[in-house]
Amino acid sequence: MNLNLKKSVLLVGALASLGLSYTTEALATSPNFAVNSVQQSKKVTGTVSDAEGPIIGASVVEKGNPGNGAVTDLDGNFALNVKPGATIVITYIGYQKQEIAVGNQSNFNITLKTDDTALDEVVVVGYGVQKKKLVTGATVEIKGENVAKLNTTQVLGALQSQSPGVNIQSVSGQPGDGFKVSIRGAGTNSSTAPVYVIDGVSGGDINSLNPADIERIDVLKDAASCAIYGSSAANGVILITTKQGKLGKVSVSYDGNIGWSNVYRLPQMLNAKQYMDVLDLYRFNNGQSGYDWDSMFSRESDKALLESYRNGSNAGTNWMEEFRNKNAVVTNHSFNVSGGNEMSKFSTGIGYQYQDGVFGGPVKSDFRRFTFRLNSEHILYKKGDLDVVKFGENVYYQHKQNQGVQQGDFYSNDLSNMLRGVPLIPVKNSDGDYFMYDDFNASGLFGLTSYASNPIASAVYGQGGNNKSKSFNLNTVAYLEVQPIKGLTYRGQIAYKQWSSSYRCFLPTYKMNTADNRNVNQTTNNVDLGWNWTLTNTLNYKFDLNKIHHFDVLAGTEYYKSRPDYGESVKATGYNNIFSDLAHGYLSNTQQTNTATVSGTPAAYGSKMSYFGRLNYDFNETYMLSLIMRADGSSNFAKGHQWGYFPSVSAGWVISNEKFMQSTSKWLTFLKLRAGWGQNGNDNIDASLWRSSFVFDNAALYSFDNNKTGATTGARPTRLANEELTWETSEQLNIGLDARFLDGRLAFTADWYNKKTKDLLVEVGNSSVAGFDSHWANAGTVENKGLELTLGWNDNIGKDFSYNVGWNMAYNKNNVSKVNNSNHFVEGGAGVFNGATKAAAIARMEEGHSIGYFYGFKTAGVIQNQEDLQNYIASNCGGKASNSLQGDGLKPGDLKFVDTNNDGVINDKDKVDLGSPLPDVTMGINLGASYKGFDLSVTGFWSMGAQVVRNWRKGSDSYYNNYTTEVYQYWSGEGTSNKYPILEDGSSVNWNNFSDIYVENANYFRLQNLTVGYDFKNIWKNSPFQQLRLYFTAQNLFTITNYKGMDPENGRALNSSEPWVTGVDMGNYPSPRTYMIGVNVKF
Repeated sequence: MNLNLKKSVLLVGALASLGLSYTTEALATSPNFAVNSVQQSKKVTGTVSDAEGPIIGASVVEKGNPGNGAVTDLDGNFALNVKPGATIVITYIGYQKQEIAVGNQSNFNITLKTDDTALDEVVVVGYGVQKKKLVTGATVEIKGENVAKLNTTQVLGALQSQSPGVNIQSVSGQPGDGFKVSIRGAGTNSSTAPVYVIDGVSGGDINSLNPADIERIDVLKDAASCAIYGSSAANGVILITTKQGKLGKVSVSYDGNIGWSNVYRLPQMLNAKQYMDVLDLYRFNNGQSGYDWDSMFSRESDKALLESYRNGSNAGTNWMEEFRNKNAVVTNHSFNVSGGNEMSKFSTGIGYQYQDGVFGGPVKSDFRRFTFRLNSEHILYKKGDLDVVKFGENVYYQHKQNQGVQQGDFYSNDLSNMLRGVPLIPVKNSDGDYFMYDDFNASGLFGLTSYASNPIASAVYGQGGNNKSKSFNLNTVAYLEVQPIKGLTYRGQIAYKQWSSSYRCFLPTYKMNTADNRNVNQTTNNVDLGWNWTLTNTLNYKFDLNKIHHFDVLAGTEYYKSRPDYGESVKATGYNNIFSDLAHGYLSNTQQTNTATVSGTPAAYGSKMSYFGRLNYDFNETYMLSLIMRADGSSNFAKGHQWGYFPSVSAGWVISNEKFMQSTSKWLTFLKLRAGWGQNGNDNIDASLWRSSFVFDNAALYSFDNNKTGATTGARPTRLANEELTWETSEQLNIGLDARFLDGRLAFTADWYNKKTKDLLVEVGNSSVAGFDSHWANAGTVENKGLELTLGWNDNIGKDFSYNVGWNMAYNKNNVSKVNNSNHFVEGGAGVFNGATKAAAIARMEEGHSIGYFYGFKTAGVIQNQEDLQNYIASNCGGKASNSLQGDGLKPGDLKFVDTNNDGVINDKDKVDLGSPLPDVTMGINLGASYKGFDLSVTGFWSMGAQVVRNWRKGSDSYYNNYTTEVYQYWSGEGTSNKYPILEDGSSVNWNNFSDIYVENANYFRLQNLTVGYDFKNIWKNSPFQQLRLYFTAQNLFTITNYKGMDPENGRALNSSEPWVTGVDMGNYPSPRTYMIGVNVKF
């Protein structure tokens, strides 16, 4: 192929990729048309280059006629016919745009200058946009392409390593489960989730979005940035913009991948032989002889099984392996179309995601989501360059289905059951049926315990194996913009949200043992639906004075409404279904309708009225000032306390613009100092909690007419009123620095903050004469102080190789400074540690500590011998064994609980701070490179300073449930262990009191994503595609940690009423490792 032919092929491919109108149809026009075109136009030619030489693929377009353009060839040359008096526009990625009036000239030598677009690009702020270099608050921008390339099914999963100060923890690795998010620390004892503003509408669900639909995400972290959202923004704001239409030829793209997931790490469970040895050891420790295993395997058919256990040829049942799904499938597909002209633009997309769970075995655990998006904008009236009247809409629909294993406390946690399953018990009997009651009874295994169980069968016959959830969400936004004069814009917007969900569960009959059985099958059907709307009006005026004083003034109102008649919830349970499977699990199939339980409630009432305003001013883009005020009125509070006022002020100084900084211009591109102070609110409580409430039930019985034997059902109060309830208020000071060096290749950002949240909405205890255990009050203050750093390097080596390195770090110190009750603390997590200590809380929100810290006994090792015993009694128990926690039975092998208050008695007064589930430091790293069509990206995440409580056993387990090989680290004689006590029943004092032996450091580094791709368009020059990329991705490739559980990342709250109690691993579902292959196609 000669050089001219090569250039022609490249030219056609480049034009096709840019969407210019250089098509075969154009080449096939009639000769007469071609002659007329030449007579009415002028041919211009030229060369486009930069400081290093010609630029290949630069766009040269006639201004005002986007269909008439050319692309520079291998030598940077172009040729174009334009109208007389035309202006040509030259653009190329990474360079400043140039506009040149043609005039009488016909040949041009054009040199493009590099462009640091990061400074002049706009970022999304509340109710508008602003130049990035003029922003005075603390914000983070994540581009949609950086979200999509990580190929996660959830948007938040892609943000973890890219947003310093935003702590994102996976709730679990089960498909469809979300994330716990906190921005700049936990500032409340309620949900720490920020407000999500999707396409200008607050209150959206980020977990409903397809990552492929994201255009950009902007995180507002400080109060000065968030104040425009007032009462919703105490926990920060995340702004999501979905893909919008763009001017130009219609573009069609498809992104698809398929992958396989597996458990990254499984615990080492005892096999059958090890298990029998350990249980014999337990008996010996208690002065008993070993088990008579022969009597438990007395049937002839079982004797060979017992022998295979004893000689190790049969490892028994590893329930974790039985429950594991190997190579669980995950796949994502999205199809997007966008385009537009000067009057109308559109972007639409459909998506499908499916993910199988890595646990479940015969129990189905999966997640699937269908999404549809349509965004368009239309100019109804245009005058010159002014879009006078513009209308647009954003429509987003999601349908989700999921079913999964149970993940509750010990009593509703399928993984916990597998971790404790006895390895001597087979999954199925000789007939191929699940090993159940009759098998236990016949085999003699009830001799081990009358509670012997088959955890796989329990999952199959329980809720985990017989449930299905569906949800439907519709979010629509319609807006009208009117711009009568340049700079003055009115925007009216109405948002409508509609949702519905259903849950079905069928529980069949079964008998596992005398305590675990179901005699009548049960069918549950739940349905929820509702809707709400929001009306927003803003007036924005941007103007200049003398071209150096720039003003941006915004005023607006917003009204939100939800009413009881906007929706309802119905829950019903019936019994004795004539069928016996989930597919027929509907109430109409149940026979015992007279025993069915049915309840129904209306949607929650809620309304909010808001007024807000903002003034942004800058002098010559050097000195900036921003003032914000928002007033919110909420129906969640009583009259006199419904309105909250949230101001902010921030300022910035672009130091690099000063004359005295000119000498640094060769190495310092940009330097800005900024500072801000502001207040935000939080009304995140249920409506009407300030009122007292009543209920009619059988607990309220009244006697009339001296009838001592009869009673009438009536009403009783269930909650005390508190009309003084009002907003939580978060106040924050932020000081930041933004710098760019070496022509923008090196970027640095630093932020220091002090955030104080007061008037926390807390459920506090009452006196014993109040008649109620607790009531709601504004009764706490939490402080967060921290530092955030970001460092990034972007550079090219020659024309073909580019690379980038990004690093970010966030440090946060959390402290509860005030709890306004008699104890000065609030306890949580009661009963979640183990079943035998229902009254024992393991977490506290207490003055002088971090929120949700672990509260328990400190230990100083294990008593090794009699001399060690006497020394411990003398130093910690006032010389009396009875003063120990174990009492007079204190012996070698017991834990040394520390007398922290030095009163000579070990009791609850000696409990101390054992650590916090909140990390002190988080870091992220992002690496990228590209070379001649190849691309590489790597993301990693560190978490340091957090602790996790790991307890896979409950007190009622006694000794017979299985162990991990960690049991070999238990004390079994002098010198064998100085951490874990002697092997005993789970209800013993050593094991049944929460102490530091259960608390582990959960520091970890995780390589989250490694992606390698190649765009075949690089070698297929005449390809009809703009992109034809094949890629391979590995997610959660490895984790470096000393944590002994399956996953150190633990964001699950154990109780929905206590979202601040986290970091407890009772058998949490770990995040899987996934390998994927995919394609990106665009044409």
